[in-house]
Amino acid sequence: MNISVEELTSVDKEITIKANREDLSPKFNQAFKKYQKQIQMPGFRPGNVPIGLVKKRFGREIEMEEINSYVQEVYEKEIVPEYEPVGETQMVDMKWEDDQLEVTFKVGAKPSFELTDLSKVKVDKMVHDVSDEEVEEEIERTLDKQGNWAETDGEITEESRVTVDAVTLDAEGNPVEGETDEDQKLDLRQEGAKEFRENLIGKKAGDVVNMELGEGDDADRFELHVKKVEEMQKAELTDEFAKEQSQGQAANVDEFRSYIKSSMQEYYDQSANDMFRNDVVNELTEAHDFEIPDVMEEQILESYVEYAKQQSGGQLPEDFNFDEYKERMRDSAVREGKWAFISEKLQEKFDDIEIKPEDIDEFIAVEAARYGATADQLKSYYAQNPSQLENLRNSIRENKVFDKLNEVVTINELPKEEFREKREKKEEKQEKAK
Repeated sequence: MNISVEELTSVDKEITIKANREDLSPKFNQAFKKYQKQIQMPGFRPGNVPIGLVKKRFGREIEMEEINSYVQEVYEKEIVPEYEPVGETQMVDMKWEDDQLEVTFKVGAKPSFELTDLSKVKVDKMVHDVSDEEVEEEIERTLDKQGNWAETDGEITEESRVTVDAVTLDAEGNPVEGETDEDQKLDLRQEGAKEFRENLIGKKAGDVVNMELGEGDDADRFELHVKKVEEMQKAELTDEFAKEQSQGQAANVDEFRSYIKSSMQEYYDQSANDMFRNDVVNELTEAHDFEIPDVMEEQILESYVEYAKQQSGGQLPEDFNFDEYKERMRDSAVREGKWAFISEKLQEKFDDIEIKPEDIDEFIAVEAARYGATADQLKSYYAQNPSQLENLRNSIRENKVFDKLNEVVTINELPKEEFREKREKKEEKQEKAK
């Protein structure tokens, strides 16, 4: 048996295993004897079928089974300890001809790089304290959302909901037979209703309004028959309303204001933290120039395809272009792959990171709240799924890495509006650069 290696790149290798029948004969002979005891054939007592007949009738299948077992064994005992493959190893070719076995794998290797000076990494971070004015605005939105539409005989305003029959017109302004949408509800408060809003404000139930959507030959023409006009009657802010909307966490209106403020602050703090994580990953992956293995990149791209499949209800559209999709997602895959190696280096650097039992309890409590389960239910799940428990520990470990990064990188704290404006300009610049 011989193992040879071809260096394709600094992180990609092709490893070839060569063996002959002499190398494989012990496994073949052992397998033939095992199957000789199991095979039943007419004219022979069980276990007494001649070995030569076993080889003649089933030799090819038995040998291929043993060859696959041999290749797996060599890979696990020889290749993995020596080359420490990363990503999913790809079998490029496998041949068994003229008593000669040749198997070629494409494997990935860890890139070699040093961490940059983390103190020189600069990241913007949004800082926002929720104001009482924002709380009142949120309460007004909640009252509006929980209110009821009430019919009115007054004029249509930008706050109205209008029920219309929409009659499609041809280029000459005549109704198109069979193209009438009855009882269409138009909430004029919505941004998408802008053109309807401009045409309907000031009208009343019973009016007929002609309008166009689009321009020139592509314009769609309608005759809107206004059937009903409604205005939103907001809910009343009472102690009972406060208790209901907070699911019992607020007993009265004052507590409800505190509850809303706390919830909003938690949302902004979490958003700021999520954006910080994303931005620090971007900065660190851009600051480190190294390749990731092809097999790892392909593995990540396949996971994106699988996610897209799940998002489509388990079935991708018939016209889904795999190659185009993967090419569009390639930069993201490279970023994710680079971050995996950088994160590993960071965990080595922050060698004081320790996962304590209370860290696991806290993580499980948060996950339980997110999925509407109890902590005990999740603990039972992890106890029955050890691999998922290791994923949990990895998540906690990465959370601690980000906590450390929050302490060592240079953070530029910005108010909400300034942060968003700067972020939008950066995204526009990136879009133009594509």
